[in-house]
Amino acid sequence: MENQSLLSRITVDSKIMLGKPIIRGFRITVEQILKALASGVPIEDLLQDYPELEMADIQAAIAYAADIVAQERVYSLEVA
Repeated sequence: MENQSLLSRITVDSKIMLGKPIIRGFRITVEQILKALASGVPIEDLLQDYPELEMADIQAAIAYAADIVAQERVYSLEVA
């Protein structure tokens, strides 16, 4: 699935989950998915725990995070 198609699965609504990025309007945040993956929860377990999720939703969360990191700019400050 191409990146733009994946990212279309991510929605932001100020009335849902305080405006955090969520998956397809569900009350499942990108942050929840990423934290679970980072803590070692297998993808299969996530899909079982959240039956409304699809594999493409997990890929979308990762793609979203990658895009955010790609936009990040770090500036070196020289200390004299």
